[in-house]
Formats: sequence, C-alpha cells, structure tokens
Amino acid sequence: MSFDRVVIITRQTRLEESIKRFNTKAQASFYVTKRGQSFEDYESEDDNYRYARELLVRSIEPGIKFHIMDRSFLPNYLFGPNDLVVTLGQDGLVVNTAKYLNGQPILAFNPDPDRFDGILLPFLPNQASDIMRSVFNGKIVTQKISMAEAGLTDGQKLYAFNDLFVGPKSHTSARYTLTHGKKSERQISSGLIVSTPAGSTGWISSLFNMASGISHFSGNKKIKTPERIPWQERKLLFMVREPFKSKWSGAELVAGTVKEGDHILLESHMPENGTIFSDGMEADFLEFNSGATARIQLAKKTTELITEVE
Repeated sequence: MSFDRVVIITRQTRLEESIKRFNTKAQASFYVTKRGQSFEDYESEDDNYRYARELLVRSIEPGIKFHIMDRSFLPNYLFGPNDLVVTLGQDGLVVNTAKYLNGQPILAFNPDPDRFDGILLPFLPNQASDIMRSVFNGKIVTQKISMAEAGLTDGQKLYAFNDLFVGPKSHTSARYTLTHGKKSERQISSGLIVSTPAGSTGWISSLFNMASGISHFSGNKKIKTPERIPWQERKLLFMVREPFKSKWSGAELVAGTVKEGDHILLESHMPENGTIFSDGMEADFLEFNSGATARIQLAKKTTELITEVE
C-alpha cells in the first residue's frame, strides 16, 4: 500500500489540560501541588511528549505531506484512503482513533515507555526514522483486530474497538427488548455490554468476576473468566448487567456470543436518557430512546495495526 499523507494523532498532556483549565502555568502548578501531586512529574511528562512529537515530525521525509491533529477533532475528520495514521499517546488513543478509520493502517508510538505499558504501542519515537522508511517502502506486518458495530434503523452507526454499552445515561434502569437468535426477552437492567476480542479482558471481565464471586458466595463453583481472545477472532461477547425479574421483565437471556453473520437486536423502551456509547467515550454516542432499534454485530471493517517492520 502506498501512502499520500501522514496524519499524526496527538493528545493533550496533563500539563496542557491543567493550563487550559486554570489559564496559566503558575495557577496550574498551584492547584496541582495543592492536591498533593508532583508538578515536576507533570512537566517531565510534557517534556517527554513534546520531544517524542518532534522526533516523529523529523522522521517524515521532505516532500511527504503531513498533518498533526488533536484527538478531539477525530469525530469530524475525514481521513483519506491512502493516509498513514500515526498515533502518539497511550493505548486508549489507538482505541479512540481506530473506529474512525476504514482500512487505513495505524502506526502507534509509545511516547513514554516508563509510564505506559503500551500493549497496542509496538514502536518508540527514537526508532521513527527507520520505521517510517520501512513503512513507506511497504515492508510492514499488520495485525487485524475485530470491531463491533451498532446500527440504528435510521442509518446511524457507531463502531467499537473494545466494547459497546447500551443503557441509561444516569444511574437509572434500562428497559428494552433483547433478541438473540430465536430467543427474545423484555428486560430491566443497568445496561448491556458487548465486548470485542480486544476488549474481552477489560470491562466485560469485571462482570465475569462479579458473577464468579456471587456464585462462590452461594456455595457453587466459581465461574471461570474467559481467557484472552485472539484479537482477529470473529466473535463478540455480550452480557446484561444486573437483570431484574418482574412481571414485565425476564432474566434468562443474559449472556451470549455473537459470531460472524449473527447479531443481537435491542428495542428501546426508555422514554429518555437511553444511550449507546463505545470504548468508554460517553461524549461519542447514539441516542437510544423509545422506538429506536439497534442491531449489534461484528463490523465488516477491522483495525489494521502495524506490529512489525522489515
């Protein structure tokens, strides 16, 4: 694949966010130290990030177009089909970026390996020149990562790298009808989580932990938390949180697997505050109120994460 442009996705450091909030660096220092935190650590993190960003920009050979963009602009940005998308930040920046792409590969750099584990960040900024050269020569190995898709009947769609949440915006009950395969059930719960293989060790694993603890407390065998699912595997997991049994609602259809060609349907019975959001980003959502029906399935598109260069 040939690339026409490099788009570098950045995020604000804690120092930048603090200065934006408190207007000046001096005021930011005052409030940070007042909370008992080290302002020097904020400055060190910011210095490391700026240095990493400079190394990335310098690694782009003359004549190649590039654009630097803060992650806050992702929802409204139109990527070109031949863009090379470079992320500089924590793993979450890869997650947030992936759902706005359509086949463009992600080249992810870890700006501060002493701070961030970087499960999704295979490269370091001081390697950037050699890596960029290899990438533009097509000498790359990519990892396909399956994603989830929520689609409403009005055509709106939302993608997820880790998980989708369907439920109420506030701490109230969600009311909906869940259909999976030949089974259908009206439910009252605190919401539904649909996890991708990449997200199977995240939010949904906490529900397995809760179920295991309750089972053990009741004198039954502990429920085994699923092992890490290969990121490229074509399946999703879903689980209903805190289902409530009543004359109106059931609690039998509370967990399952969505495979290739399969889906679940959710019909909202919430007059207001119903929502679907992905990857923990509540600001990026679909409204899911009474009359809305959501179809959740594996997304046809996948994330293409560059994992090695030759």
